[in-house]
Amino acid sequence: MKTPVFEELDPASDCDCPGCVHWRRVLPFSSRFGPAGPVGHPAARAHVLARAGRTPMAFALAATAGTVLGAVPAVAVVHGPVRPGGPAADEPDTPQGRKEPLHGPAGKPALPAGPGQTVKVPTTTRAEIINRARTWIDARVPYSMSQYWSDGYRQDCSGYVSMAWSLPGNEWTGSLDSFGVRISRDQLQPGDMLLFHNPANPERGSHVVIFGGWTDYTHTYYVAYEQTPPQARKQSTPYAYWTNSDHYVPYRYKGLVEGAGGPGPSTPGTTTRYPGAAYFGTGANNAYVTQLGRLLVDRGGRRFYTRGPGPRWSSADQRATQAFQRAQGWTGADADGLPGPTTWSYLVGKKGRNIPGTGSPGSQKPPAPGTSPTVPGYPGRAVFRPGANNAHVTQLGKQLVKKGFGTYYTTGPGPRWGEADRRNVEAFQRAQGWRGGAADGYPGPETWRRLFS
Repeated sequence: MKTPVFEELDPASDCDCPGCVHWRRVLPFSSRFGPAGPVGHPAARAHVLARAGRTPMAFALAATAGTVLGAVPAVAVVHGPVRPGGPAADEPDTPQGRKEPLHGPAGKPALPAGPGQTVKVPTTTRAEIINRARTWIDARVPYSMSQYWSDGYRQDCSGYVSMAWSLPGNEWTGSLDSFGVRISRDQLQPGDMLLFHNPANPERGSHVVIFGGWTDYTHTYYVAYEQTPPQARKQSTPYAYWTNSDHYVPYRYKGLVEGAGGPGPSTPGTTTRYPGAAYFGTGANNAYVTQLGRLLVDRGGRRFYTRGPGPRWSSADQRATQAFQRAQGWTGADADGLPGPTTWSYLVGKKGRNIPGTGSPGSQKPPAPGTSPTVPGYPGRAVFRPGANNAHVTQLGKQLVKKGFGTYYTTGPGPRWGEADRRNVEAFQRAQGWRGGAADGYPGPETWRRLFS
């Protein structure tokens, strides 16, 4: 009988997850692991991977062999360091399958290229990449190295990116780079990928995600679209990833059209199709923002811009967009300053009313995001962080209670920011239909505006 292969995982040794806390108590390192000392998680120390097939029988054999050899009993523990504001998870333990054709009822086996031939790279747009990435998230596609979704793509991290990029087959982290062009961090735009391939041990750490845009102006967090246990997800993620951050490399898809190099549409000001919400908002930097600004200037929004319009999204773009939306008589979420398909179609189609001039009736300058005659000025993110103690926290808490989102308060609300405040804010954000980084429990300008409206 072939001896099963044992692989020891070596994540951080100070994990606070329940499994690792338990094993630190019942398996002291000095007596169970020898004088050499601890290596990795107490729980992960006992983790067994039978790489030959990964079938239930292989795992059973591995566990039996562990007993015969006197090894620590094999256990499966979900673990990972808890990070403030982040998920308690690292890279997937079973990152991906290998390069192979499409499967399932929607896919045909792809024939390998003959001598001297290359696989044709399909063309696509950034908006199409993001829209495809969202389909698995909306469908809650479960993670699997061996299963295939109805579109023919393998349900792991590399299969997910293969699907989002609409590749002709299932790639893996060792081959995805051949479909992209390496770029710098500053060039990242929605639809690009961040790839970590560990050639020495591909099953350890290798992972890939779709970049969905920066979450704020500091460019330290971004929206990641990824396939990871238990299912496809979209969430705010520290750049470049939770662990092995230095090993992730940004790539841009070779078949990208409409501004593959980053400048956006080849003829700014003439594109009529709505590019997608991912191109607008905090952190966006692309030619669609420039095009939007020029369209707004043509419709009476010149006064909002002290310079530009330019490719980097700013408060001027949001205020001008909001003024145009309000000129159409729209209110609430329809006049949030972010262009949706209807706003875009009105601008490019020259429909609706122009932004009224400063001397026109009802043409008061639109307030900055988070402020209005009935909304108090947004005090900034710094006043809503762990350890904060100020009157704004009390003001926020009272408004949450007034709106019916005070469930988590046992006392107060008071001036000291706490977990009850964060959970109540998160409940309010989720009630707006927001998910991921947009519902992290920390109030931004839009949360503040809606809460006090």
